[in-house]
Amino acid sequence: MRALLTKLEQASALDRVGDRLQRIVQATLRPQRVRDLLHGVWLGHPLHPAMVQVPVGAWISAAVVDLLPGQRRAATTLIGVGTFSALPAAVAGLNDWAALSRDQRRIGLVHAASNVVGLALYSGSLAARMNGRHGLGRALGFLGLSAASTGAYLGGHLAYKQGAQVTQSVSELHLISDGWHPLGDFAALPQRQLVTREVDDVSVILYRHGDDVTVMLERCPHQSGPLGQGEVQQIDGHDCVVCPWHGSTFRLNGGEVVHGPSGNDQQVLPSRVVNGVLEARLP
Repeated sequence: MRALLTKLEQASALDRVGDRLQRIVQATLRPQRVRDLLHGVWLGHPLHPAMVQVPVGAWISAAVVDLLPGQRRAATTLIGVGTFSALPAAVAGLNDWAALSRDQRRIGLVHAASNVVGLALYSGSLAARMNGRHGLGRALGFLGLSAASTGAYLGGHLAYKQGAQVTQSVSELHLISDGWHPLGDFAALPQRQLVTREVDDVSVILYRHGDDVTVMLERCPHQSGPLGQGEVQQIDGHDCVVCPWHGSTFRLNGGEVVHGPSGNDQQVLPSRVVNGVLEARLP
């Protein structure tokens, strides 16, 4: 399986389909507020992984119920719930997928294809059951679960091996030692400008607004873009930093994500000023 997944990650032939589908998804989901909704910006957490719990849970439950006598109606209901709830989950997944790097999109494309096959089989299962052909419905349901399970395995590879939609910057916290760390003279910090410093070799950005200073991890949680090279914009009365790579936007007074593709907030470090020196520590 490792060798197969490595080949899929390197399968540039998939880019022909993947690049075209990416353009279609981005053109279809063009309004930023729609993308942010589907990324889970409002939730502060990627939306797609949360949404897939409904269809997966319903389909697994249907498989168990199908093994019990006299549970045709319950199984049919569960298949219906899983099939219809899979559609919005798929839209959220496509929105996340379109913002990934190419090697991630290759795995994601096969992940999506497996789930499309599973959805088609479950749709056939639902139709068969509603027409009284419960034997065929059960068979199609078990085949659908096999396809969906393959898709789930690939989704796990995307998240846990390739880090898709996982906060890329938070692991840097483990490199910072305990205690307060000096970052320079407070008076020397320019007003409302991004300044890059290091805490135990971990890059952070400083942003002073009046007497308040934000100390934030510099690497974007989406794909490790350099926030220190980003642009500061005011959005809804808040100063925000925009990642120069993919446009993820975070409030500078708290780290909350404002626009995707990141669905995660950015980590801010507690800070203080002692004898005119700005210091920061682990949360």
